[in-house]
Amino acid sequence: MKEVMALDGLRVLEFGQLVAAPSVGRILADFGADVIKIEPPEGDPLRHWGSGADGSDSWWWYAQSRNKRLISIDLKTETGQGIARELARSSDVLIENLRPGRLKRWHLGYEQISAENPSIVYASISGFGQTGPYRDRAGFGNIAESMGGIRYITGFSDRPPVRTGISIGDELAALQAVVGILAALHRRDQDPKRHGDFVDVALTEAVLSVTEGLIPEYLNGGLVQERTGNQLLRAAPSNIYPTADEKWIAIGANTAGTFDKLVEVMGRADLQSDIRFSTNEGRVKHVNELDEAIAKWTKQHKIHALVDLLAESGVPAGPVMDAEQIANDPQIQDRDMIQFASTAEGDRVGMLNVVPKLTNAPGRIRWAGGKVGQHTDVVLSEVLKYPQDTIDDLRAVGAIK
Repeated sequence: MKEVMALDGLRVLEFGQLVAAPSVGRILADFGADVIKIEPPEGDPLRHWGSGADGSDSWWWYAQSRNKRLISIDLKTETGQGIARELARSSDVLIENLRPGRLKRWHLGYEQISAENPSIVYASISGFGQTGPYRDRAGFGNIAESMGGIRYITGFSDRPPVRTGISIGDELAALQAVVGILAALHRRDQDPKRHGDFVDVALTEAVLSVTEGLIPEYLNGGLVQERTGNQLLRAAPSNIYPTADEKWIAIGANTAGTFDKLVEVMGRADLQSDIRFSTNEGRVKHVNELDEAIAKWTKQHKIHALVDLLAESGVPAGPVMDAEQIANDPQIQDRDMIQFASTAEGDRVGMLNVVPKLTNAPGRIRWAGGKVGQHTDVVLSEVLKYPQDTIDDLRAVGAIK
């Protein structure tokens, strides 16, 4: 019996490079979409980002391009552009994160593609969106994180703004694009004429969309949020605290119930009766004194004993973990979040499993990313019905690899 996957039958054409659009393609491919990734002859630059085995692509690449069919077309040639347009005519979705206007110059813009395939959902990810005075500016995730507010409020008040440690702007934009694509597909399937849509995702807006009270507090109260380190401005206590074995534990006891449980396990009934800490507003106002008392207590215990003690008491808490600790954590292991997939060379590459988990039609990793142009012949033969001699001729003139 054929395995059922949530996005079976959906064909996606990816003109993506690096992080944002390829992350969209990865998510859709994980759930069964036929994602055809078009790379230039030299390959996606992500192949060379981060660490990898000697003489091989980066391990990040193998995870990011998993479950996709990889073809290589030189879009700078008219012949290559024509092949791409043919593929777009038979696709449900097109995703791209090139600089605004580039695909249009190659006759692959939304107006051009939708004229030939009105049902296509065309998703563009760019630094600032397809309109506005910044439209034509180059924009990477770090610029979006800076202009979208996250950098300014991340870090400690007496130090410069810092990044989060990952390409959070790109990943947030990818998630927003997936939401937009699925919403547009749902609407298209309710439309008797099956008209598609254009999904315009700006990296900056994707970042801004998760900044919670940042903008409402400014618009309505004139408040400008500043950096507060690991403290949560709007609720307390919520911080990381040192332990006796020089580890760090995160504790979030910022509701009345969890705060009562925390001070009880601490043996500090005086904190519970202290008028300063009787409300969330009071705890936020006096958070430094409260954090100092909690830190003094956590320093008396080793990390694992603390985690167990707080778990038994119903207080949300957990260790600050590095990659090794995460990969070996029993919760991560039990939920099969660590997987290994085979490459075309027969190697096994480890990566995170699919998120989220569906019960009836789960996503899964079917293969790891591969070589430049690994699936060019099979895609052109299967999707466009090109005979092998035509494919050989295209390769000979440099239109494909």
